[in-house]
Formats: sequence, C-alpha cells, structure tokens
Amino acid sequence: MSNKFPQYPQGKAILFKGPGKPFEVINKDVTGITLKEILVKNLYTTLCGSDIHTYCGHRAEAERVVLGHEIVGEVLWFDDEQELKDLNGELIQIGDRIVWSVFAVPEGVEAPRADMPQKSEQLFKYGHALATEQDIFNGGMADYCILKPNTAFLKISTDVPLKVAATISCAHSTVMGALRIAGDIMEKKVLIVGAGLLGISCVAMCREAGAKWIGLVDNDLSRLHWGPKFGTDETYLFPENTNAILPWPEADIVFDMTGSPKAMKTGIDSLALGGCAVWIGAVSPVDAVPVDAQKIVRKLLTIKGLHNYNYQDFTNATAFIMKEHTKYPFSELIEKEFLLDNVEEAFQFAIENKPVRVGIQIK
Repeated sequence: MSNKFPQYPQGKAILFKGPGKPFEVINKDVTGITLKEILVKNLYTTLCGSDIHTYCGHRAEAERVVLGHEIVGEVLWFDDEQELKDLNGELIQIGDRIVWSVFAVPEGVEAPRADMPQKSEQLFKYGHALATEQDIFNGGMADYCILKPNTAFLKISTDVPLKVAATISCAHSTVMGALRIAGDIMEKKVLIVGAGLLGISCVAMCREAGAKWIGLVDNDLSRLHWGPKFGTDETYLFPENTNAILPWPEADIVFDMTGSPKAMKTGIDSLALGGCAVWIGAVSPVDAVPVDAQKIVRKLLTIKGLHNYNYQDFTNATAFIMKEHTKYPFSELIEKEFLLDNVEEAFQFAIENKPVRVGIQIK
C-alpha cells in the first residue's frame, strides 16, 4: 500500500437493531481494507423513504444494518499503485469529494443485461448490508464507508451543497432512470403522482427535458407548495373519488412515485391515447392494481417499471445536479438536519413531521 494509510482510524457506526428497538452505537477501528477498496470519510447522509420504512417495520431488513444509502464523502485512502478514475474517467486524488452508486456488482458476476447492472446476482447494497465485525462501515450512518470493488463513483464539485450531493445516489439517479425508460419528454404532457423528493426531482428534470405541461399530484397539501418552485404548471390534491371526472387533463406520461395501487390505477386512467405509465414507487408488496385490459389495448397504453438505476442514470443525474442545483431550491428540500449522534431523534422527526428529507451531518 504505497498511499500512506491513515493508521486505522477509529470510527463510529450507528446500527439499526430492528423496528422499535434503540439504535446501537459502535466505535471500531477501520481495519481489513483490501487493495481494491477505497476508504471514504462520510460527510453527509439523508434519510430516504426506504430507511424510514425499515425503521418503522414496513420494509424487511436485516436486524444489524448501518442504514443510509444517500451519501456523499471524501476520499481518504486508496492504493495508488494504479491510477484511480471515476465513472467518467476523471483521475481521483486523496481529498476529492465523491458520490457513489447504491449498489456494487461483485467481481466475477455478470449483469443479466448491460443496462440492468442493478439486477445482478449477489448484489451488494450500501445501507442495506448486514454489518459484521469485519464489515461494518458500509452505510451512511457512520464516520466512514469502505467502497467495494466495482462500485461506480463520481467526483463532484464542492460547489454542490453536501445535503444536495447526498441525494444523488438514490432519489435523483432513480428519477433519471425513470425519464430514460419513459422516452422523449419534449413537448409531452406529464403528470407526476407523489410530491416527495422523487416527484419533485422529476418535475425539475421534466421541465429541463422540455415537457409541454407538468402536473403534480399528492394527498398532502403541504407537499404541493414545492411544485411551482421546481417547474409545475398545476398542482392537485389527489381526489377522494377517483371514479369521477379527474381534475387534471389527460397526460402523455404519468410517473407514479407512491407505490399506491389506487394511485397507479388512477395514473393509467389519466393517460391519453398512446400514453405511458412509469412506476417506480412500488418497491414493497402491495395489493394488486386493478387494470382494465381493454383500456390498455384500445388506447395503446404502455406500463413500464424501474427499480433503482443503471450507470448511465447515475452519471446523468450527477451532471444534472451539478448544472441545475442553483436554478432549483434542492437544498430547501432537506428540511431539518441532525448530527450523527442524534440519529434516533432524526427518525422520530421524519416520522412525525413528514419532511421531504432529513439530513445527517457527519463531522
């Protein structure tokens, strides 16, 4: 190891121990890093919806996990016997700020399709992996993260606020993937159902992609006020009676960010002739969506799904945020910040107040 290794620093990790159980604080030396791994000093992580669902017991997860997968950090160590380059081919130096993909494809594993690396077998996912004595620094709620071989990472400008950069590796990259599979957005009417970070990010991306009209729907009025700030033409409360005439016009593309069967059905009902529904919110078991097959056939409709994202989406999302983070108030979407020592308080705030995002500062 020709780079001077930082003498096995000691770091803190916050362990999720199961729904309803207190977090466990672990202080441990950072050891066992291999020549193909990268040591990163975590700087910031945010509470994704899946973190909150795990904490509440709505999402199954191992009961010894360092949660947090929306992360930004600073390169602290790598073996410099070989040049280290990011996904764009840019040389990386100690001290560079980076973001990385939520997943790593294990060495020797071939992706099922080149455009679907996130569906590879034996996939490693940051913030979702079992924490062991030998591998505990693998999530956002810790001082450090050890990047596995084959992790896609990108250098990011220090001009991008930490709280915004952290959200690239899940929310913004997933939304960029949704736009990819939706096809050409230019001059299309777009309806986005769900005004969380996914939906709000989708508004901005569709606006920059040249959408003709953008509508944003949610059942929480307090969320809808973000719409105009990010480019909506209209915002709507989700109607109680979805069998009545819907309050919005038919759309060419409907993005569902909610995972609600009722919302997904309503999205299909909202499609114009030849329209496309893109579902990215349904990542947990839900009731079946009642689909009128005749409507799908006669209106020439398409339904597409996306889980996570690929490398192209990650690269494009990072470029989008670096270019547009001053045009749209992404920083304001992290509505409350806590220190790493106050993770439990952060989760309680998120559950009780339902902000778009809660941030965790890591000193």
